[in-house]
Amino acid sequence: MTVFPPAVRLRRAALLGALCAGLTVAGATGCGADPDEGTNGVGKLSAEKIEGKARQAAADADSVRLSGTVVSAGRTFTIDMRLKADGASGEVKSKETTFQLLRVGERLFLKADAAFWSRREKSGDEAPSADATAAADKLGDKYVKVPEGDATYKQFRGFTDMDVLLGLLGLHGKLEKGAYTKVGGTRTIQVTGDQGQGGKLDVSLIGTPYPLRLERAGGAGVVELKDWDESFTLTEPAKEETVDYGTRLPEE
Repeated sequence: MTVFPPAVRLRRAALLGALCAGLTVAGATGCGADPDEGTNGVGKLSAEKIEGKARQAAADADSVRLSGTVVSAGRTFTIDMRLKADGASGEVKSKETTFQLLRVGERLFLKADAAFWSRREKSGDEAPSADATAAADKLGDKYVKVPEGDATYKQFRGFTDMDVLLGLLGLHGKLEKGAYTKVGGTRTIQVTGDQGQGGKLDVSLIGTPYPLRLERAGGAGVVELKDWDESFTLTEPAKEETVDYGTRLPEE
């Protein structure tokens, strides 16, 4: 057995202590650290109970900011929405375009550039007509009120519905507790479905066990959730910034 001098033993002990401290900060559970110390305690629960508490916390919340990517009907959307029960505001991007959405109660407004409206005005692969271009110019960069009877209303309203978007939080398959992690500096515990194939959900270990990050099953997107229960005001756009297109918008 090799016997090290006292100075060497002290240096080795100091190095090990520093390494353990670093691992603890990074969220590791080794070196005798208790990963649940100073937390809300949900990390000690079963995976099913952790997910249940996260779902309940989300259901009880009055507001949230949701951002990330969502794959729907084969299309990928990048979204950044502030949501509450009676409305939402934010931005949605796809490969083809970017637009802003604002919903106050049941009144939905869409704001996009003239190119967005020009694409909706044109027929097939043909270039838009002069009238269509003129109409698109009038709509560009204005808040266009979306008629409730229009198919676009149902399509876009989903991006502004807190209940609909929080419905993305579901995991599939057998639930298991995953790693202790961090999301935006907040300590979290991860719950996985089918060893990650059915999605991964990171739940806050600090304060209310809100869901903070979701990796959806099947590569259907990754979203982060923050600003839980932070109040914000929704106001309809000024009259001079708004266009009422009528009962039906141009079709895509």
